[in-house]
Amino acid sequence: MTSENAQSQAPQQRKGWRLVAANLREPKVLVMLLLGFSSGIPIYLVGNTLGYWMRENAIELSTIGFLSWVGLAYSLKFLWAPLIDKLDAPLLGRLLGRRRGWMLLAQIVCAAGLTGMAMVQPQEGRLMLGGVELDQLVVFGAMALIVAFASATQDIVIDAWRIEIASSNEQQGLLTATSALGYRGALLVTDSLILIFAAHIGWSMSYELMAALMGVGIVATLLAREPAASVQAAAAPHASMLSVQGLYDAIVAPFVVFFRAHGKWALVMLLAISLYRLPDFVLGPMANPFYADLGLDKETVGAVRGSFGLLATTLGIAAAGLCAVRFGFFATLMAGAVLGPGSNLAFSYLALHGADAGVFTAVMVIDNFCSGFAGVALIGYMSSLTSAGYTATQYALLSSFYALPGKVLKGLSGWTIEQLEVGRSLLEAYSLFFAGTALIGIPALLLCLVLAARRTGATARTPAVE
Repeated sequence: MTSENAQSQAPQQRKGWRLVAANLREPKVLVMLLLGFSSGIPIYLVGNTLGYWMRENAIELSTIGFLSWVGLAYSLKFLWAPLIDKLDAPLLGRLLGRRRGWMLLAQIVCAAGLTGMAMVQPQEGRLMLGGVELDQLVVFGAMALIVAFASATQDIVIDAWRIEIASSNEQQGLLTATSALGYRGALLVTDSLILIFAAHIGWSMSYELMAALMGVGIVATLLAREPAASVQAAAAPHASMLSVQGLYDAIVAPFVVFFRAHGKWALVMLLAISLYRLPDFVLGPMANPFYADLGLDKETVGAVRGSFGLLATTLGIAAAGLCAVRFGFFATLMAGAVLGPGSNLAFSYLALHGADAGVFTAVMVIDNFCSGFAGVALIGYMSSLTSAGYTATQYALLSSFYALPGKVLKGLSGWTIEQLEVGRSLLEAYSLFFAGTALIGIPALLLCLVLAARRTGATARTPAVE
């Protein structure tokens, strides 16, 4: 983990609840909450929620699935993360520092892109821009891609800031949980409350409102302080990015250091991370179209997600934190590897049961609890694997592997349901699809068991210190 040596030397005068209380009083905790919220705003607006809007506009499921590929930006962010690690943002970097400068630039571009999506709208037809006639869906997709790229850039910097700003292992855990709460709060807004807004003021105005909420991140960026590690890295002499040594330091070195630290097990770690949330990613684009096809109205979906869903998410995050403290990271990872995919079976049952508010509520409770639990477990594990000096690049690599297979495969989710519908009803096709997504979580569980066994073996071979 970044600053591992410094953390191991941190004073330990406070323990237990006194330590928690002392960390909660740190201004960085509030900043982290707001930055987590800012990080969570765009992702569903170019993903799951966007699918609801498109389905209501009679866009085909296959098109919805294909457009979800704009989310690949989140999985490819390791390609430009080295630039974020080594270069200042234009103009803003000199004023705010390397981390804060990139944060603010990404947040401004996100807000502008969301406003553009609201103005264009996802509809079949032609659009005149600058005297040129363009396909409206293509222009809309381009706007969504801009938002995804800027949002992924924001995630790179916020993750690096979170890891670098922590002064102890305990504080890193607290910041991770705080970030997750802010992030989940944003998902509540963009996955639940926005449906209620859309029912009353329309989708376009709702997206404009979401663009305005990026202001929360801007405020947090201005309140944040630049991490000492980032300041030192910016001030340290380094080779030009245009030189061979500069390119090596920025692009190759972070990966060399990672594989050197973990040896042959690095590949197993990356594979486990890449498959861990695969069931959720594949299911994601079809959730909101499923609710529309099931016959649930937006107000019901939004109200349940915003009440029972929020409570379940909070409980899931808290449970993951307690489990990590009591049983360790790997036990928590394995529990999440069971709970995450298992919750998809609840969707399969709902598809067969039909539009029932009570069953839908139970499904949302199960799904939100399991997602909150698995998400915190994986974030904590990935954060523990980064090295000082390469925080942004290495965490971007890990989080890219975590999302890449799912981002690729989810683009085929709509096409898969359309194929399963042959000879069946649409809801039967949905049920089979959801059950299938649960089964693809088995490899991740097996890999977590392998890593846990390896860790247990390594611990057993370590001699006790007298």
